[in-house]
Amino acid sequence: MSFFREEFTAQSPAVRVRFGRNVRNSIADEIDALGARRALILTTPQQADMAEEFAALCGDRAAGRFTGAVMHTPVEVSEQATEQARSIGADVLVAVGGGSTTGLGKAIALRTGLPQIVVPTTYAGSEATPILGQTENGLKTTITDRRVQPEIILYDAELVATLPVAMTVTSAINAMAHAAEGLYARDRSPLTSLMAVEGLRAFRDALPRVIAAPGDLAARGETLYGAWLCGSVLGQVGMALHHKLCHTLGGSFDLPHAETHAVILPHAIAYNAQAVPELLAPVAEIFGDADPGRALHRFARESGAPLALRDLGLKETDLDRAAEIATRNPYWNPRPVERDALRRLLAAAWAGEAPDR
Repeated sequence: MSFFREEFTAQSPAVRVRFGRNVRNSIADEIDALGARRALILTTPQQADMAEEFAALCGDRAAGRFTGAVMHTPVEVSEQATEQARSIGADVLVAVGGGSTTGLGKAIALRTGLPQIVVPTTYAGSEATPILGQTENGLKTTITDRRVQPEIILYDAELVATLPVAMTVTSAINAMAHAAEGLYARDRSPLTSLMAVEGLRAFRDALPRVIAAPGDLAARGETLYGAWLCGSVLGQVGMALHHKLCHTLGGSFDLPHAETHAVILPHAIAYNAQAVPELLAPVAEIFGDADPGRALHRFARESGAPLALRDLGLKETDLDRAAEIATRNPYWNPRPVERDALRRLLAAAWAGEAPDR
């Protein structure tokens, strides 16, 4: 099918992207290329050892480490990290990790204007976007600002080779959500649609191989390729219902980010397929089912992804409040966001049922 549109706008950020095994060993050269000398290295507490590894790779360019990145980028943590960046005179940020660490780097960059080098260890795709999601007072909000777009991304398959299979699956489906919603974005372009389709195909082909052989670096590299493509879609078009629901569930109910995306994606796509079946036809074709929502649900189930919000800690008594929050200030969506319909969607996702047609 053709993705031609009579009118569209396409834009690409000035980002340097490198793929390759051991490309992380070039981190010092990338810092030098930016004209920087004092790097603040960012990780989560669980990846503190990675901060030490990268400090060694950076040599005398490593000015400090902040290992307190957490999910949903709480504003108070970002303020602490920003204060450290200023106190040590950092002139570049090196974020090593998944969406939590990348988000923290973006939050610091927003406050300081510092350039960013991101070395992903998951498939979140946030590194390819100018989007920052932050949580404060129990609510998650997002902003789009070119100041938070990382300047350099290093994709090293060796860094995801030991990512547990369960985390691999949820992180991959999180990335796939960017592409799936990009197919019906109102500001989509032929370029973003082509990237979305190629990103989804990459995950369809490579994720089963990673599940079968987690140390397969060629398959891991292809999943990183898929993550970059899907993240690039997210960085160029607006998202819709799926992301609104996930931001609601994560920010207001503290559900885990990637797992929530994995559960919600088939249901959100099924909801919107009723309005734009022709735009979601590539999803149906790629995953081999006439119904794109059910196709994604089957792929998630066969991949061993979580299927039920109740398994992530959401209470059934929370569903009404979740539906209410999600219908406040809704994102643009190709199908009207109706509270009762949304409540039914959430109920099915809570119970782990296949999405309605």
